[in-house]
Amino acid sequence: MGIPPDARNIPMTTNSVDVSVLNTLIATLVDSIDGYQKSAADIDNQALADKFNARARERQSAVAKLQAAVAAAGGEPEDDGTVLGGAHRVFQSLKETVMSRDDKAIVGEIERGEDYLKSKFETALAEAELSPAARAAADEAWRSVKAGHDEMSALKHSMGA
Repeated sequence: MGIPPDARNIPMTTNSVDVSVLNTLIATLVDSIDGYQKSAADIDNQALADKFNARARERQSAVAKLQAAVAAAGGEPEDDGTVLGGAHRVFQSLKETVMSRDDKAIVGEIERGEDYLKSKFETALAEAELSPAARAAADEAWRSVKAGHDEMSALKHSMGA
């Protein structure tokens, strides 16, 4: 009889460490996307809005790749941001800052969110039990996060924030 064609790519077991770690990163990245999109929509400076939108698109790509890695590990990929986590608090603070329309303050809050995201990735990449496939997916997303962090940090310092 054989294996049904669509069942051939389904893992036989779930790597719960991979699923947990990657889903945490996904949820945090979704919060980051929301923060960038909200900031882009509400900021008056078009150059900053364009930067924020580009960063949100890049983060969305990272989320999609991490979701694929979660599915490959046999898990259900996260598709929503954190509810009670630190990223939610960081990005909620960003939303409040955006209302002030102060470019320096907005960039400062975004950079604070980037610091939080960076620490989540550093913790995830230090997880000894991650499989090589999950580590590769997290490492690829980390490059995006690191670039975003460095860009926003440089921007903040260039503005004297």
